[in-house]
Amino acid sequence: MQFWATVLLDGLTYASYLFIVSLGLTIIFGVMKILNVAHGSFYAWGAYTAAFAIGFITDNELSEALFLPAILISAILVGVVLGYVIERFILRKMYNQDIHLIVLATFGVFLIFEDLIIITFGVDPYLPYQPAMMLGWVDIVGLNRGVYQLTLILLASIVAFACWYGLTKTKWGKLLQSVIYDREISVAMGIDVTKVYVVTFIGGAILGALGGAYVAPTTSVSPGFAIDLVVLSFAVVVIGGMGSIPGALIGSLIVGILRAFAVHQAPILELFVVFAVMAIVLIIRPEGLFAPPKPRKI
Repeated sequence: MQFWATVLLDGLTYASYLFIVSLGLTIIFGVMKILNVAHGSFYAWGAYTAAFAIGFITDNELSEALFLPAILISAILVGVVLGYVIERFILRKMYNQDIHLIVLATFGVFLIFEDLIIITFGVDPYLPYQPAMMLGWVDIVGLNRGVYQLTLILLASIVAFACWYGLTKTKWGKLLQSVIYDREISVAMGIDVTKVYVVTFIGGAILGALGGAYVAPTTSVSPGFAIDLVVLSFAVVVIGGMGSIPGALIGSLIVGILRAFAVHQAPILELFVVFAVMAIVLIIRPEGLFAPPKPRKI
């Protein structure tokens, strides 16, 4: 019982921040049809900015109640600034280019921002454990679990609900659906597609940064630590279906729980099981489990 509870809790925790990051990636692709390799930069900068903010609060002996607001503000700040800069000065000039050029461009941006992290924050790891220690621990079926890790599951649930509500129940969601379905017709109907793209990209960037900022207190924030997460995020969106929000959710759960099971039973297979599932899905359904239907133009 305790083994399966451990696998479930570890899997849900890992799947939660994987879902938040993957959601930003899949929203950007669903609306803009851009495979944004630079998404890992949002995750890394969100983590570093949050770690720096937590360290500043601790060093100046400010109130512990500022930890969580600092994490959220860090994610929003990174998402808005980096998202706007990348969209405005790089992607906007390449929307009509071949998708492979956009992938190469965003990969180059990712490498640049990785070097900027080292220049800005140095090479020493950050250990912003204070928010996790502040919330303490709780006993669940005989397992001692950190409350902070459990709040990550709650955060992912809130993000999922907010995204569903925004896309299905609001005017902005209808605009997004129109742009996703047909960009040219949307322009003809008077929709400011450029504005939609900017807001979408910044929103996806904030989600990527939020994943990094919120997970920072649970790990060692060091150069290059975001690479594995980016690779797994791509695995999630491939399994779930590029551009599919339910797919990002299901894909994250599959990857998170399988990874947790492998870590406890056969650590050497930790990454193998994830990519084995991805390969099987690609063989059976090349577009992913929940790939949105493509409109047929006549």
